[in-house]
Amino acid sequence: MSSFVDESGLHIKAGDGGAGCVSMRREAHVAKGGPDGGDGGNGGDVWLVADHNVASLLGFRDFPHRRADNGVHGQGSGKHGRAGASTDVPVPEGTIVKDQDGNVLADLVTHGDRWLAGRGGEGGKGNARFLSNKRRAPNWAEQGEVGEEVWYKLELRLAADVAIIGLPNVGKSTLISVISAAKPKIADYQFTTLEPNLGVVRVDDRTEMVVADIPGLIEGASDGRGLGHQFLRHVERARVLLVLVDLAAYDLMSPEEQLETLLTELGNYQPDLLERPRLVVGSRCDVAHPDIEFEGMRISAVTRERLDELVRILGTMVVEARETESEPSTKVIHRPAGDSVGVEKIDESTYVVIGRNAERAVAVNDLTNPDALDYVRGKLKSIGVDRALRRAGARDGDTVHIGELAFEYEEENLA
Repeated sequence: MSSFVDESGLHIKAGDGGAGCVSMRREAHVAKGGPDGGDGGNGGDVWLVADHNVASLLGFRDFPHRRADNGVHGQGSGKHGRAGASTDVPVPEGTIVKDQDGNVLADLVTHGDRWLAGRGGEGGKGNARFLSNKRRAPNWAEQGEVGEEVWYKLELRLAADVAIIGLPNVGKSTLISVISAAKPKIADYQFTTLEPNLGVVRVDDRTEMVVADIPGLIEGASDGRGLGHQFLRHVERARVLLVLVDLAAYDLMSPEEQLETLLTELGNYQPDLLERPRLVVGSRCDVAHPDIEFEGMRISAVTRERLDELVRILGTMVVEARETESEPSTKVIHRPAGDSVGVEKIDESTYVVIGRNAERAVAVNDLTNPDALDYVRGKLKSIGVDRALRRAGARDGDTVHIGELAFEYEEENLA
C-alpha cells in the first residue's frame, strides 16, 4: 500500500457554542435579585496549518474527520461557560484546499501558513444580558450557535527546487537514487513510478536542493491521459525543470521528438511552465547508439558519467531562482465573516435575508417567547434588515426567509 497520498477528502466540524443560562438571583435578605444567568462559551475553531514535518495526505485517507471542542453552557450566579478548545490540523506544505465544486479556497505553501477551515459557533447570551429598563426580569436566554460543518477536497502540490520530468522509463528514478538518498522503485518497465519521490541533493557545503522525480508523462498528459493531471500538478511549484530525454529509447523516438512531446504537454497544462529555467539532458548515454544526434549534456546514472557536473549546474540554477523570489512570510488566512446584511429576491413575492448576524439572531432565540420575539425584532431592525428589504422592493404580504424562519413581511414590523 502506498505511503504517499496527494488527494483526500476532509470533513471539518467546528465546536458548537454553549447555551446561555436563565437564572434569577435568589438570596436571603436580597429583595430584588434580578437575572444572573451566565453566557455560554464559544465553540472551538478548526484551522489547517502547513507543517514541513508532514510529507503527504496519508493521515486523511482513512480518517478524514477533524473536529473542535464545544463551548460549555453558562450557569447561574453570572458564571460564564468555558470556550471550546480550537483544533490545529497539520497538512503538508503545498496543500490546496477546494470546496466540493472544485473552487480553490486556500493555498498553504509555506510552513506555518494557517487557514480558518471551520468557525466555531458563538456562545448564547444568558438572561442577564437582556436586562434593561423595559425588561426587568427577562425569562429567556440564547441557545449556542452551531459550529460550521463542511467537507473539503485537499490536493498536494509538492514544492521542490528541481523537478525531473521525462517520458516513462527514461531513467528519472535511477538518477534521483544516485544523486540523493531517495530509494524509489526501479524496474525495466513503463510507469514503475506511480508517485513522486523526493530527494535532498547536497551541492556543496552551503547549498542543498530538493529534487522531485515526477512519474513519467505521456502524450495527452495535459488532458489527463495516464493520470497526467495528478503528475503534472507536482511540477507547478518547481523552481527549475530538468528534462530528461532518453538517448537509447527502444520505441525509436528521437531526443527531439521526446523533447517536443514533453514541452507540448507542459505548455498545454500551464503555459508559464515553459518560462521556467530548464536544463535538457540526454540520459543513458552508456547504452546509446554512437550516432544518435543530441547537442546537450549526456549523462549516465549507472556509470555516473558527468553527474557531478550536472549537480553543479542545477545548484547554480536553483540558487539564481531562489534569489529572484521574494522572502516567504507566514500567513494567517481568515475567511470573511459575512456579517453584512443582504437580500436575495427569489420571485415576485419571496425574499431571503443573507447575513450571519441576522441568521444568528433568529437561530439562537426562542421565538415562541413574546419577550424574545420582541428582542429579535429590534435586533433585526438595528442591523438594517428592514431597510434592506425595502430597498429590495419587499411589500406587505410578501414572504421573507431568514435562516429556517419564514414570515409575512409587514413594513416596520419584522418577524
